[in-house]
Amino acid sequence: MDERHKHHKWLITLTVMTGTVMATIDMSIVNVALPNMRGTLGASVEEITWVATGYILSSVIIMPLIAFLSSRFGRKRFFIFSVLLFTGASMLCGTAWDLSSMVAFRILQGIGGGTLIPVAQAILRETFPPEEQAMAMGIYGLGVIMGPAFGPTLGGWLTDNYSWPWIFYINVPVGIVNVLLIIRFIEDPPYLAREKGDWDYAGLLFMSIGLGALQILLERGEQKDWFASDFITALAVVSCAGLLLFVWRELTTEKPAVNLRILKDINFASATFLGGILGMCLFGSLFLLPLLLQQLLRYSALDAGLAILPRTLSMAVFMPAAGKLYNKAGPKLMIGLGLLANAVSFYQFSRFSLNVGYWDLFFPQCLQGIGFALIFVSLSTAALSTIERRLMTAASGLYNVVRQVCGSIGIAVCATLLTRGENWNRGILVGHATAFRDVAAGSLHTLSSYFFSRGADLQGADGQALKVLDGIIMRQASMLSYNHVFFIIAVTFLLSIPLILFIRDPQRTAGNNIVPE
Repeated sequence: MDERHKHHKWLITLTVMTGTVMATIDMSIVNVALPNMRGTLGASVEEITWVATGYILSSVIIMPLIAFLSSRFGRKRFFIFSVLLFTGASMLCGTAWDLSSMVAFRILQGIGGGTLIPVAQAILRETFPPEEQAMAMGIYGLGVIMGPAFGPTLGGWLTDNYSWPWIFYINVPVGIVNVLLIIRFIEDPPYLAREKGDWDYAGLLFMSIGLGALQILLERGEQKDWFASDFITALAVVSCAGLLLFVWRELTTEKPAVNLRILKDINFASATFLGGILGMCLFGSLFLLPLLLQQLLRYSALDAGLAILPRTLSMAVFMPAAGKLYNKAGPKLMIGLGLLANAVSFYQFSRFSLNVGYWDLFFPQCLQGIGFALIFVSLSTAALSTIERRLMTAASGLYNVVRQVCGSIGIAVCATLLTRGENWNRGILVGHATAFRDVAAGSLHTLSSYFFSRGADLQGADGQALKVLDGIIMRQASMLSYNHVFFIIAVTFLLSIPLILFIRDPQRTAGNNIVPE
């Protein structure tokens, strides 16, 4: 680390984390504003979801290309361009006049935002000395994980108190300040080679088609009943073909757009795979818990947000501590403890009932927050510990895109398991709720008597009683389905524990900042 970085490391951290927090918040801030936007833009329920999908889609596609574009134009120059694109697109999103313009501007915003997260990780790795690498990744983790957690709350407050365009306008002053900070404190590293020559157009095309089709498939699969839809089937074929051709192209061309050869590093590949599992479980659980609280337990949006807060706060509190603990405990022990903590907490989730209280939610979430902090800090630090400096930006892009894509997979899988589990459990419970069952017959009689006493005729009272009983059965079926999905998440964490045997961090013992080139 040079003298400039020693002197400015915290200002550099502030600079790159400003962009990271902006980008991660915008992944989720629009979700609560979609109903208001739908009325303004004249879009259907299905159409308005493209406002969220467009951002995620473009950010996923740009992430693997960051190293390639940085080497072409200079990383600092590309970083500034990305912040300006994100900021300008945010302003345009606030002034969008119809759905098409909004989706187009969100795609531009995603291209800018998708760059900021991996570049921040690479710069932090280069800025901090070996003994502070884990602390740096703890700070980075705060931005990556806290953004999606606080995004809906911030978006709801801005929408309720002002109007939905302000969820985009708020980025403009922050983006301008971020550009000024980049100009002042960020410099291209001396080892970053500026490459010229032809672009790998074939690789870029195959990757865009493959990742784009995959992301749309994951976003639309549940709505279209997956492979019962010709559209989803076609997307699956296009995605598989595009990704296979992309891998073949990048491994055979002399100057690939995305350096997949980095994955030959077993340490990096294992950490990236574990990061993907973490992304699946984290994003999947972030999707499930608000649904459970609002739709099933009938919490208000504010109460649901407060109920989820313990996990976020425990991550925020424990991540800096995890960074300090890393240097003593090492990645294997910390990742193993994190996986075990999450397995235990999600197993506790799998035993919830409709009578679950606040404190039943509180303690498992605190345990999850500690577990996620242990895993995230350790993986982010160990994953890049065996990567050469000149490959750092490329490795960071791959690591982040895998986590993001796997997060989308986790949400899609959880949604599908939840829906199908509800139908399956309902079928079983209905089979037991017959007139020949004393409990069911007694409940129907009690309900019918109640509605009859309220002025309904006999036939109407019986119909209302059946409707109420069906609602009770459906809620119980949903609870059983949530329990089943949470149990699968717990088992996934347990089955991931053997992968820690492949994780190592030679920097922690050797004291070298980066593996020698």
